[in-house]
Order: sequence, then C-alpha cells, then structure tokens
Amino acid sequence: MKRYGFDPRRGIILAGLSLLLLSGGTGCILLKESKYDALLQRQSELEEEVEAAKARNRGLIQRVGKLEGEVEYMKDSVGELKVEKKEEIKRLSSTYEDLVNELKKEIEEGEIEITEMKGLLKLSVLDRVFFDSGKTKIKVQGKKILARVGRILMKVRDKEIRIGGHTDDVPIGYRLVQKFPTNWELSVTRATEVARFLQEVVGIEPERLAPSGYSKFRPVASNKTEEGRQRNRRIEIILAPMNEELLGMSQ
Repeated sequence: MKRYGFDPRRGIILAGLSLLLLSGGTGCILLKESKYDALLQRQSELEEEVEAAKARNRGLIQRVGKLEGEVEYMKDSVGELKVEKKEEIKRLSSTYEDLVNELKKEIEEGEIEITEMKGLLKLSVLDRVFFDSGKTKIKVQGKKILARVGRILMKVRDKEIRIGGHTDDVPIGYRLVQKFPTNWELSVTRATEVARFLQEVVGIEPERLAPSGYSKFRPVASNKTEEGRQRNRRIEIILAPMNEELLGMSQ
C-alpha cells in the first residue's frame, strides 16, 4: 500500500545531496577565484618586466646615440690628424731639401750625411767639421756651417732638436785624461757645445734642444779601421717629435 506522507529517510538523503552539491559548488568558485588572482599577479609581473625592458631599451638607444657621436668625433679627429701628418711630412721634406741644398758641398765631400725616415730628419756630421782633435770648442769653420744649419732648423717650430755626441773606441789620451776621463765626458761636452751655440748664437729656443753623449757605444761602422773610426766620431743632429710631457712640465 503506497503512502504519500513524509518519509524521514528521504529527507535525510535529500539534505545530504543538497549539502554535497553546495559544498562542491563553493569549491569550484574558490578554485576559479584563486586562478584568477594568480593570473592577475602574473599579468602585473609581466607589465613590470615590459616597463623595465622599455627602460633598458631607452638606455640602450641613448648609449648608441652617444657612441655614434663619439665615432663621428673620432672620424673627424682622424681626418684632422691625417691632414696634420701630411703637412708635417711636407714641412720635414722641405727642411730636408733646404739642408741638402745648403750643405751640398759638405755632403759631396762626405763630411755630412742627411737622412729622412719615419718622421725623423737626421744630420750626421763628422767631428772634424766642428772640432779639432781632442778639442771641445767649435772651430771657426764649424761655427759657419752650424749657423747655416741652425737658420734652417729654426723654421721647424714643432720639432725637438736632439744633439748626440759620438766617439770611436780609442781611449782618451794621457794629455786629456785629466779633463775627460773617458769618451763619455768628451761626447757629452761636444754635444752641449753644439746645443749652446744653437741657443746663444742662432737663437733657437733652449726647450727644443736636447744634447746627449753616447761615447763609443753607438757605432755606425767598425772601429777596426781608420775609416770606420772616423765615421764613428760624429755629431748627430736629429729633428724629432716634440716631447709634449716634458715641455709642459717646463712651462
């Protein structure tokens, strides 16, 4: 016989189903909200990364612009240096030609050699042109030649004038040993005499003059023959780039 009244067991079952569905629905909602928050957090992080990348990019663009400016400046500087170098070589070549023309006789007689290489110009003068044997005072004829050389050297304002005294390997004779114990002293004194003449008589600025003595230690020929020893006894006058550091210290 069917009954249509309330069944307690049925109510319990329905209540249980309702609670289960309600619990399951809330779990889905909570799960969806957690995923949404995570996505928002990730979006925020990505936006920050994008802004940081943009900032880095702006910095790189500025750096590239600065480097491009430096490159252009260097190109201009290199171009200017090339022009200056060409002008310097031109002036040096002109000085070389002037000296060759001025000293043609002495060059032909083998008393003076003039060479030009690597931005340097060198005069190699046999010691007998300037000095008598064992002497350090420039002789009259030597002063005339040195004055001619000096007038040409004065025109080259941006070069240092290095004056080197050189000897052969023959020891100083007993008559001179009290004054010049070794060839060091003789070579230095002769180079200094030439420098003083160029300053005091010709009028070349002293800061451009650099006398040195090398004794017998830079020979250009063998000291075993008289001809070789004669070539080694010499005064070298070299036009070289100015030592800007030392020049600045002296000012």
